[in-house]
Amino acid sequence: MRGFAIPTRPASSHVNAVRAMSARDWSRLLLLGALWGGSFFLGRIAVSEISPLALVFYRVTIAALALHLWLRIRDLSFAPALARPAGFLGLALLNNVIPFSLIFAGQTEIGAGLASIFYATTPLWTILVATMLTKDERLSLAALAGIALGIGGASVLIGPGLLSDLDGPLWAKLAVIGASISYAFGVVLARRFRAIGAEVIATGQLTVSSLLMLPVVVIFCTPQDIIPINGTTWLEIAVLGLLCTALAFILYFGLIASAGATNASLVTLLVPVSATLLGAVFLGERLQMFELTGMALILSSLIVIDGRLLRRLAALAGGGHRAGEIRRMTAAQAARRWPYAASDI
Repeated sequence: MRGFAIPTRPASSHVNAVRAMSARDWSRLLLLGALWGGSFFLGRIAVSEISPLALVFYRVTIAALALHLWLRIRDLSFAPALARPAGFLGLALLNNVIPFSLIFAGQTEIGAGLASIFYATTPLWTILVATMLTKDERLSLAALAGIALGIGGASVLIGPGLLSDLDGPLWAKLAVIGASISYAFGVVLARRFRAIGAEVIATGQLTVSSLLMLPVVVIFCTPQDIIPINGTTWLEIAVLGLLCTALAFILYFGLIASAGATNASLVTLLVPVSATLLGAVFLGERLQMFELTGMALILSSLIVIDGRLLRRLAALAGGGHRAGEIRRMTAAQAARRWPYAASDI
């Protein structure tokens, strides 16, 4: 689950075609999709043992400690985060505390695959929120078409829940969608932190999140809710914090640097696939036909918004000269649209 935005350079008129990805880049992307998809799988198991709020606390605290160690190894200063406490409070709430709590609460009732599909609507909400709250974001026809497809997919997923509790109650599904909307507002807020390195942003918001969650856990959770009886649950919590959060952020930073933000955003397409496969193989989860249809519509909407597949088809149909013009134009648009696509897991 992604929980922060990656600041990059603003697009210029000299932006060229989207960078080609190396074999190492593809390996990072696939591993990242597996890790973030795995966070839904592990979350589904862990919430059967401990409170969702306690799980959020463990996840953000373990990840924050690991990323502080990463900053020391990289000799990066944490001072920029200390200088903006109010801003990082907002990032922590919108990118970690609220969405993680909603997702884990929802996963007490719905499976890993279904939760990850609702999470995949995050880019759709991000575009809508950015269009409403910023002056430099305007919807293109492709974005409008993608949003329409995505809303249609979400409607297909939610619709049967209005009439029955098939595959979980409606509130649990709406909780995960609420998490996606929270991520969207977090992405827009993170645009104010462009001058701060991505690793520092992630470490700062996770640190504040752990401080916020500590009193919440003390007030609202009993000792039985906080301390798992099963030793396997501790292992799941450690993997969730160290691998699915801290290591995943580090991989994402490297992928942004080597392949660009647009290519890195493709991970959104992989998370529901890996989460659904893990849930089916290890938890015996099965998606209904309407859920598969909704997932197909949502993934199609992301492909339309991303635009590269459609541009390549247009390039084949229109010839090399015209294709070059299309690539230059849409790459610049993509560079403006996706630099702040978050990671949430």
